[in-house]
Formats: sequence, structure tokens, C-alpha cells
Amino acid sequence: MTARSILQVFDQYQKARIQFVQTVADLALRQQNIEYLDQAGALDLLQPLLNDVCIQIQQCAAIAIGRIVHHDAKLAKHVLNHNFLPMLLRNIEKQNKYYKKAALFVLRSLCKHDEEMSSIVANSGGLEALILCLEDFEPMVKQGAAWAIGYMARHSQPLAQCVLDSGAIPLLILCLQEPELTLKQISANALSDIAKHSIELAQSIVDAGVVPHLARNLGNQDEKLKRHVLTAMSAIAKHSNDLAEVIVEAEVFPSVLIHMAHSCPIVRKNAASLVRDVVKHSLELTQLIVNTGGIGALMETLRHPTEESKVPCITAVGYTAGHSDQLAMSVLGCNGVLELTRILNESSDDSTLAVTAWALGQIGKHSPEHAKSVAAANAFPRLLRLYLDESSSEDLRYKSKTALKQCLQKCMLLSALEPLLYDAPQNILKYILGQFSKVLPNDPKARRLFVTTGGLKKVQEIEAEPGSTLMEYITIINSCFPEEIVRYYSPGYPDSLLEAVEQYSPKVMTILREVKTRESETQANVTAVLDETSPTASQQLHPLLETK
Repeated sequence: MTARSILQVFDQYQKARIQFVQTVADLALRQQNIEYLDQAGALDLLQPLLNDVCIQIQQCAAIAIGRIVHHDAKLAKHVLNHNFLPMLLRNIEKQNKYYKKAALFVLRSLCKHDEEMSSIVANSGGLEALILCLEDFEPMVKQGAAWAIGYMARHSQPLAQCVLDSGAIPLLILCLQEPELTLKQISANALSDIAKHSIELAQSIVDAGVVPHLARNLGNQDEKLKRHVLTAMSAIAKHSNDLAEVIVEAEVFPSVLIHMAHSCPIVRKNAASLVRDVVKHSLELTQLIVNTGGIGALMETLRHPTEESKVPCITAVGYTAGHSDQLAMSVLGCNGVLELTRILNESSDDSTLAVTAWALGQIGKHSPEHAKSVAAANAFPRLLRLYLDESSSEDLRYKSKTALKQCLQKCMLLSALEPLLYDAPQNILKYILGQFSKVLPNDPKARRLFVTTGGLKKVQEIEAEPGSTLMEYITIINSCFPEEIVRYYSPGYPDSLLEAVEQYSPKVMTILREVKTRESETQANVTAVLDETSPTASQQLHPLLETK
């Protein structure tokens, strides 16, 4: 046999291995194929190929493994439990950029599933490899490393702390300054995944100087980059007033408000979330946002037909109105109550309804004028129905009850309160009657209207426990009316009247006899008087008496 023939055998063997790993990698793209690949023992066949003499085979084997574990958490655990990682990461710093990219894809696919797998990757040398690749010159390698770090950090605070301690933050900030858009997007997302867990992590990222770079990238025209930058800012601002001030001092407003009118619904949602996470902290920050047109921007976003940004917008409106009565008045001036009531009546999503009910409570809690606006928008009946509806979630029922309580305790618009008397349970009735007990003693017209519309009758029908707050309010209301009026509208009064009619004994004949006797006595008296007078007068009056 010639040397050429011998080499041809090895060449064919190498080509067969390459064809095998490439075919498995292609098959692994489809999730429905994963089960059959597992049954065929694909992972066990791919493992030794990670140490193949051919770098192309190593790379394709890593890609195939990454695609398989990406789809199936069970197979991902198999990879971690059978020492794939040491083989995958061995001498990774000496490998070319394509192998590094494939190996980083495997790490990302493993970290994707849960905290336990991410911890194993971090403790098995995966985190050191990620940091090493973040320092690489090639953007595609940095991108893979930043992506895997984001997946690792998002699961829990301890993992995010491990990432922070490994020195990843400065490297991610450097990646944020690279010209490649994809690298910017992934770096901003990874920073968001780290900052979201705690105030300490967010403060560390701020101290590293990330905010100016985020603010600068907000002006980029790329849609995905805007999403991730806004998310990162929100993850920082939500933790404390000081961190929110850092975001505001970066002069991102009113640019953020402009992004609330962006064509992309996710950009609008993330911008609204950032506004929410800023205004929730303090009156000063909220006033700054309002002064730059924040309420108007929130109202415009609320009117958008899509649902993505509604919850953060409504929450931001609620926080804004809750800080002070003046800010609540600003919300009223922008027709905020009418818009919230429209959403309350039209939406069917429990989370949207719950936060809308909460926001209405934040507006109406300040004064009778604020509560009157909520009442005038006819929000009370809808809130009551949501509270009484057994299909409503616990959160929705609680927030509807709280909103009713806050508004009813301030509302003096009796025409809006009276319809609630007929359906409200006793724990809500006490707030309604409490307002009637304040207004009726001093308003005669209101008392008259309360009787004519049936309100007083309904009050008499309420069964309250003696000594309860509800009974005290009923007593106060009854004292505003004459006793006979109260007795007339009491539930048993018509029956007692009918019973008295049945038991009454008529005295018609006795009365007639008494009348005739009185008339005879009168005539006798007149005749006696006439006899004592002159005969002429007597003669003139006798015919009249006889006629009578």
C-alpha cells in the first residue's frame, strides 16, 4: 500500500467526523429532533470530539452541544455532570475566535436554564473563561462572553455578586463604548441583569461610571439598543432616591419622555418603566418630571391602543398623584381620571385593572374635590363590581377595596354615593354612610332628596350590629329626620298599618245618632229663643225652620 492510500484513509475518517458533527449540529437546530438525538446518544459521541486533533471538528462539536443543551435542561445537566466543561474550556485562551464563540455559546446555553446550573458553570472555571474572553480583541468573542455573563447574573443576587467580584463591570462598560451595535446591546442588557438585584450592585455599577455611557447610547437610533439602555437605567433608578437622582442628573429627561411616543411598543414600555421608577421615590423628582411634561406624555401613551406600556404608565400616574394634592390636580387637569376610568371599564386584564384601581385611589385620597372627580367619572360602581366579583384576583379585589375606601372617605358628592347603598357590603357601607352622616345634618335640600330618592328607606333596611360603627352612622342619619318619617320608612311599618286597619272597629252608626241628637237639641233651643222674641220675628222665622 502506498503512502497516498494510507493518508487517504485518515482523510476519509476526518471528513466523516466533520460530516457527522455538522449534521448533528444542523439537526440540533430543531427542537423536535432533540429527543431522537438524545436516544441516539449524541452527547456521548460528541464529547470525545471536543479533544479532536482537528480544530474544525472541535468547533462543530461545541456548536452541536450548545444547540442540544439550549433546548433541554435535562441534557444540560447531563453535560455538567459528565465533565464536558473541563474539556470545552481547556486552553481556551489559545483557541481561535470561532472556537471561543462556540464554547461561549455552550456556556450561555447552560446558564440560561436556572441558578443551579449557572453556579456550577461559575465554579467550574466558566466565569474565569468569560472574563478572559471579555478581554479579547475580537468583538464576536466579547459579544458571546457578555451574553453568557448576562444569563449567569440574571438568576440571583449571589451570582450577580460573583460576576461583580470577578471584575466584569469595567469590561462591560468598555464593551458599551465599542462601535458594534450588537455588542452595545448585549453589554447594556448584561449590566441591567446585574443592577436589578440590589441597591449595592446598582451602586457599584454607578460608581464604575456607567450612567454617562448609557445616557450617550440613548441617543443612538438603533431600536434594540434603546430598549436595553432604558432597561438598564430603570434597573438602577428603582432602588433608591439617590440612584434615581444620578439618572436624572445625566440629563436623560425629556429625552425619555420623547421615547414614550416611539413607534416600538417595547421602547415605549421601557421608557414608561423608567419614569415610574424615578417618580416613585420623592416629591422633588416627581415635580421635575412633571415640569418637563411628564403627565402629558404619560396620558398620550395611555391612549395608545396597545397594552404593553399601560401598566407602567398607570403606575407612574399613581405615584405622581400620590405625592401631593397639587400633583394630583395636575393629573386631573390632563383628564387623567377620565382616561383611567376608561381603562377600568374596557380592560379585562387583572393586573391592568388592579393598578388602575390603585391609581384612582391615589388621586381621590387627597380631598373632597379630588374624590368628586373620581365620583363624577362614575368609577365607584365599577370598583365595587370588581371588588365583589369572585373571579377577580386577590390583588385586584384588595386594590379595588382600598381605592373605594380612600375615595369614599373624602367624597361629598351624595348623588354618586347613593347608588352604592344598594349593592355595597357592610365593610364598604360604613364609609358611604359616614359621608352621609357628615352632610345631612347641615343640608336641608340633601335631606329632602335623600328621602325622595329612597335613600332613607334603604338605610332602614340595613341590618347593623348594635354598637358598631355602621350602627352609629345609621343613628346619626336617622336623627336628621322627624321620628314619624323614620318610622314610616322602617321595613315593618306598612305591615303594622295594614294590621291596624284590619283590627279597627268602625263607629259610623254611633256617630250618626250623635249628629241627629245634636240637631234636635239645636232646633229646640232656637224655638225657645224665638218664643221669647217679638211675634212678628217669630212668624218670619217659623217657615224657614219648618223648611229646614
